[in-house]
Amino acid sequence: MIKAYSAQQLRGAEAPHLDAGEPLMRRAAAGLADEIRRQLEGTLGPILLLVGSGNNGGDALFAGAELARDGTTVWIVQTSDRVHEEALAAAIDAGAVGRDSAEVGALASRAVVVVDGVLGTGTSADPTLRGVARKIVKAVMAATESATVVAVDIPSGINPDDGSAPDPVVLAADVTVTFGGYKAGLLIAPGSILAGRVRLIDIGIADDLDALEPLLVVP
Repeated sequence: MIKAYSAQQLRGAEAPHLDAGEPLMRRAAAGLADEIRRQLEGTLGPILLLVGSGNNGGDALFAGAELARDGTTVWIVQTSDRVHEEALAAAIDAGAVGRDSAEVGALASRAVVVVDGVLGTGTSADPTLRGVARKIVKAVMAATESATVVAVDIPSGINPDDGSAPDPVVLAADVTVTFGGYKAGLLIAPGSILAGRVRLIDIGIADDLDALEPLLVVP
């Protein structure tokens, strides 16, 4: 039996841990990096990180820092002018390389793994990709053939509560690495189809979620 929660429930469960200074993002990033290593199957990339302005962009960057320290080639394409600055600095210091968004199609065609860290659960009202982010994801969709796609927490463009995809520009994942608890939208079509295999990473909020009534229970 899988219990799944709303984005609001998950944010509420995380809040006291964040207030206490617990490193939830670092825990998430470590789990994400481990899953990407599995997908690399011993190769050294290259990995393409699509990085948005939110926390899942930070997760992707901190994971990229770990992988760059392994000797893996890591490319970063920002989908927003804003970014998690500490995570970006960590990735660059570890050897990751920022690339221009104009190159993203060519980079995606060469990547072994593409990491979708564009949008997270903070966009549940309307998760539609817009502007530069939509253009970048559309270019990656057209160029990616053999790369494994790993979504950070949830595929960008999916509603985390009901699994809807208001716009067809969604980069379908082979694996979604989600954190803390299952998002209900990962278990409801079309979100469940676009998410691929879902891997849950424990970041230390399981007891908080157990005290809540889940939004969805799947036998």
